[in-house]
Amino acid sequence: MKSITKIEVAWNLHREGVKAERIAKRVGVHRATVYRWLKNFRYLGYKRTIQHYQTCKKYKRKRTKRDAITKRRVYAIREKYHHCCGEKIQYHLKRDYNIDLSVKTIYLILNEKYRLRSKYKKGRSYVKLIKSEKDRDIVQVDTVHFGSLFAYTYIDTFTRQAHVEVESGIEAEDGARTLKKAGEVFGRVQMMQTDGGPEFKGRFKEKVSRYARIHRVSRPYKKNEQAFIESFNRSLRKECLGWKKYRKEELGEARSLVKEFLHFYNNERPHLGLNMRIPNDIAVCRI
Repeated sequence: MKSITKIEVAWNLHREGVKAERIAKRVGVHRATVYRWLKNFRYLGYKRTIQHYQTCKKYKRKRTKRDAITKRRVYAIREKYHHCCGEKIQYHLKRDYNIDLSVKTIYLILNEKYRLRSKYKKGRSYVKLIKSEKDRDIVQVDTVHFGSLFAYTYIDTFTRQAHVEVESGIEAEDGARTLKKAGEVFGRVQMMQTDGGPEFKGRFKEKVSRYARIHRVSRPYKKNEQAFIESFNRSLRKECLGWKKYRKEELGEARSLVKEFLHFYNNERPHLGLNMRIPNDIAVCRI
């Protein structure tokens, strides 16, 4: 029985003096629905009540923003841009498809397919970072182990411009060699910050004054002092070299992958800390 027909039956039974409970059982609806119909009969009358429900049936529910096409686009963007976050997916949706989608909705979509978890832990004490006020103010340096190969990573904390050199050793000589190549990219900086690893001592420590006015060694076991470079190292693993162990014979392959990734990272990848701008765009604005 259709809804309009049920309303008509309810009207006829009501005119015959049948109680609402019996009307509900007769037409197969909840008694609260019958009471709502009777209220409309009293205030609108029979004809206007029927017209009201007929009009309501003509309007379709608006298309939800979480439709199948939008979901496929969100998943495709996440896969294309190395499992990027919701804010970056929002940026690419607006730029490529002119779709306005909230970050909350994007994460609701992602949670349907992926298992996501928050990196932030409530109650943990976080060290206050030394903030840069202009480009070439602070460059953080670190190393990432990939089996027999080591990636020497550099990042400008203001522009997020990054540089990576892959070497087969982790001695001071190797660190000094990468420092010279990084100096060609960043020039002379105000402060260069490293950890206390052996690759940043000896020859590296002797030459660092050529490329930085101050050489600061971060405190041990205080990862947040190197937050920018640690974040970049995670991106380097996640989006480029992965977690595999490379052999020395694969040095050329690793350098090729890193070169391709750096081009993407510095010229195409938007950053939340830069208001969705690109590192090399900040450097262009400086010039």
